[in-house]
Amino acid sequence: MTQSRGSQAVLAAAAVTTGLVAGVWYGFACGVMPALGRSGDRTFIEVMQHINDAIQNPVFFAGLFGSPVLAAVAARQQRRTPANRWVLAGLALTVLVLVVTSAANVPLNDALAAAGAPGRISDPSAVREAFEDPWVLWNTVRAVLSTAALACLWRATSARSQSRPPTP
Repeated sequence: MTQSRGSQAVLAAAAVTTGLVAGVWYGFACGVMPALGRSGDRTFIEVMQHINDAIQNPVFFAGLFGSPVLAAVAARQQRRTPANRWVLAGLALTVLVLVVTSAANVPLNDALAAAGAPGRISDPSAVREAFEDPWVLWNTVRAVLSTAALACLWRATSARSQSRPPTP
């Protein structure tokens, strides 16, 4: 079955948004959190509170929520192609990223925000201790899941091109 340029564009957009989100988690895992790990407790808390506030914006949310939405649309469009199994795998992984984010990272972010301003926290070491290691762990899970989702969606684009008949 020949697919339209529109379905190719949706699959590509799903892969791009998934890659952007994977890059955010990867950047945190490789750079942001190791750098903050060298900071004092109050600085760590203050910077993470600022990051958690700043990242809640339409541009980031477009990628985070757009990734599974676009993967779902692509799965529907690819349902009769060899690429579909890869798209479905990518979709499942992008949904898992949202589950991990909402079940683990967001509650940790909320608890950090609820701790208050770093200068007013009586025991910043305890606040950091409750946040840092679990957040880093779950962020790493998100990075791995997002990267795997990207690989699946990338593989789907390859499966699509292999399933198309040659053009005369």
